[in-house]
Amino acid sequence: METVSDYFGSLVFDDRVMRAKLPGKVYESLKKTIDEGLELDSGLANAVAEAMKDWAVSKGATHYTHWFQPLTGVTAEKHDSFISPSPDGGVIMEFSGKELIKGEPDASSFPSGGLRATFEARGYTAWDPTSYAFIKGKTLCIPTAFCSYGGHALDKKTPLLRSMEALNKQALRILRLFGNTTARCVRSSVGPEQEYFLITKEMYDARPDIKFTGRTLFGAKPPKGQEMDDHYFGVIKPRVAEFMEDLNEELWKLGIMAKTEHNEVAPAQHELAPIFTTTNVATDHNQLTMEIMQKVAARHGLVCLLHEKPFAGVNGSGKHNNWSIAADNGKSLLSPGDTPYENAQFLLFLCSVIQAVDDYQDLLRISVATAGNDHRLGANEAPPAVVSMFLGDELNAVLEAIENDRPYKGAEKTQMKLGVDVLPKFNRDATDRNRTSPFAFTGNKFEFRMLGSSNSIACANIMLNASVAESLKQYADLLENAENFEDTLHELIKKTIKDHKRIIFNGNGYDDAWIKEATEVRGLTNYRTTADCMPHLLDKKNVDMLTSHGVFTVEELRSRCEIMLENYCKTVVIEANTMIDMARTQIAPAVEKYSADLAANVAVKKAADSSIACRYETKLVSKLSSLTDSIAERTEALENALISLHDTSNVIEESAEIRDRILSRMGELRIAADEAETLTARSYWPFPTYGDILFSVK
Repeated sequence: METVSDYFGSLVFDDRVMRAKLPGKVYESLKKTIDEGLELDSGLANAVAEAMKDWAVSKGATHYTHWFQPLTGVTAEKHDSFISPSPDGGVIMEFSGKELIKGEPDASSFPSGGLRATFEARGYTAWDPTSYAFIKGKTLCIPTAFCSYGGHALDKKTPLLRSMEALNKQALRILRLFGNTTARCVRSSVGPEQEYFLITKEMYDARPDIKFTGRTLFGAKPPKGQEMDDHYFGVIKPRVAEFMEDLNEELWKLGIMAKTEHNEVAPAQHELAPIFTTTNVATDHNQLTMEIMQKVAARHGLVCLLHEKPFAGVNGSGKHNNWSIAADNGKSLLSPGDTPYENAQFLLFLCSVIQAVDDYQDLLRISVATAGNDHRLGANEAPPAVVSMFLGDELNAVLEAIENDRPYKGAEKTQMKLGVDVLPKFNRDATDRNRTSPFAFTGNKFEFRMLGSSNSIACANIMLNASVAESLKQYADLLENAENFEDTLHELIKKTIKDHKRIIFNGNGYDDAWIKEATEVRGLTNYRTTADCMPHLLDKKNVDMLTSHGVFTVEELRSRCEIMLENYCKTVVIEANTMIDMARTQIAPAVEKYSADLAANVAVKKAADSSIACRYETKLVSKLSSLTDSIAERTEALENALISLHDTSNVIEESAEIRDRILSRMGELRIAADEAETLTARSYWPFPTYGDILFSVK
C-alpha cells in the first residue's frame, strides 16, 4: 500500500530530483543559487531545462508554463507544448534554457496602474529558481516573476523577492556584529493558516450574490448560527472529511506540507495550516492551496468560499501569517538563547520588529486592505483595524526592566546590561496567546492575524520584510561605528523600547476602551476601510523606506495604490449592481406576490363572512406592502448613488464616495430585504436562506 512518504512531492522538481537528474557541477551551482541567493549561471540553464523537461515528460506532462502572480491577486499561466517538428514529419520534445529562464506572455490586459499603456502588450516572466517547479495536470509549472517591457514589476513575487534580499542584507550586518562569520544568508519564513467555507453546489447555484461576489449580500440571521460553539474543533462531517482527505493528497503531491485541519467557529467553516517554509515558497504554496481547494471542492459537489465575510452575523475567514526569520543554519533569530550575547541578539531582533510595526503600522494595514477584509476587521472574529503588538507578560517585563535599568523579577537582582552582566533566561511560551491582537509573539515567531482569507500573503510579507530591514539598517549603521559596542547596544535597545512601547498592548483588542486609548492617547492609526488607508501608501516616509531598500520604485508604488483602489471600487460596484438586480427581479416580486396572495385570501374570507376581521393577515399585508415600497425606494437610491460615481474625477475620490455613500445605501437596502425575508413564506422566497446554506453539507 502506497504511503504519504511514497508520493509526497512526487510532482515537484525538488532537491531529490535535481540531485538525481542533474550533472554534479550543474546541481552544485543551482544549489548555491537556491541556498545562498547567488546569481544563476545562465550557461547551466540548458542542462537544467533538459533535465526538467525529461522528468516532466516522464510524469505525463505535455506542456510547460511560466506560472506567475500578477496584480489580480490570483495566478496566471500560458501553456506551450514541448513539441517541435522533426525532419521526418514527426515531433520531438524540446525545452531550452532560454525558454526556462524567460517567457513573454501578453501583458496588455493585466492591471498595471499606469505603468504601461493598454496597447503596449509585451511583458516578461523570469524564472525564480528558489521556488521548485511542479506539475499540475499535464503542465510543468515554472514559478516566475513578471515585469513590464520597461522593467517595472507587474506582479507580487518580484517585490517579495526584493524585500527578502533587503532583509537578508541588513540582518547579516547585525549577525556579523555579534561575531557570526559563518552565516551566508538570513531568510524570512511563513506558515499561513487558511480559513474557508464549504457549501453545496446546489446552494451556490441558487444564490446570484455568492456567484457574482463571493459573499451573500442579503440574508436574515438563522435561528441557530455559531452561538453554541459546537462546530469549533467538532467532529468533521463525512463529506467534509472526504474533501479534506482528497485535498491533502493533492497538496502533498505538490510538496505542500499541509499539517493541520479542523472545523472553525462558524457553521460550514474550516481551517488548514501548513508547516513553515521560506516566504516566497510559502507564497507560491498558498496560492496553489487556494486554487486546489476550489478544484477539489468541485469534485465533491461542493464550493469553497474564500471571501473574508461570506455571511453576515457569523465569523468571517482570515489567514494567519506566522512570520519568522532565521539564519541558513536553521537558527531562529526570534528565539532566546543560552548566553548573554545570544539573548542580546534576540532582543535586538525583537526590537527591530517592534520598531518596524510601530513605524510602519500604516503599511501593515495597507497590506491587508480589500473591500472584503473591511467587513471582517474589527468584528469579533478578527483583530481591529488598529495595529498593535502582543508580547506576553514575561517578555513585557523583561523589556520594562531594560528600559528602567532595574533588576528583572524573574532573575535574582540581575542588572539588565546587555552582554556584560548575565541576562535572565526566559521561556518561549511563558504566556497565553492573544487572539484579539493583530500582531502577536507566539514563541519564536509573530502571528500577523489581519490578513483576509483571499489575500495573497505576498503583500503582508513584503511590508514586514522591508520594515524590519529598515530597523536593522538603522541599528547596523549605529553599531558598526560604535566605540563601545556593548554600551551602545544596551542604550540602543533601551531607547527603542522607550520610543516604540506604545505599539505593545497585551489586553483585549475588542474592547472599545482600547480603541479610544490607542488613537487618542497612544496616537496609533485606525484606518477602518481600504479607502481610508490605501492613499497613505504614497506618504513620504513609506515611499522613502520602500525605495531606499529597492523593494519598489516610486512608479510601482503609485501603480499599486491605483490598482488597489480600483479593485476596491470595482468590487463594491459589482456588489451594488448585484443587489439592485436581486432586489428588483427576485426579492421585490416575491414579497409582492406573497402580499398579493395574502390580500386575495383576506378578500375571499371577507366575501364569505364580512364579520371576519382577518387582523393577522391584514396587518402582515400592510407590513409587507410597506417593505416592498421601502425596498423599491432604497434600490432606486442605491442606483442613483452609483450613477453619481461617474462625476468623480479620480480613483481616490471614487473610493471615498463608495465608502461614504454606496456602502451605507447597500446596508439600508439589505435591512429592508432581510426583514421582508423573516415575514415572507418560505415557499415564496426566491433563494436559499442562511440556515439552508450554512447547514447544507452533511
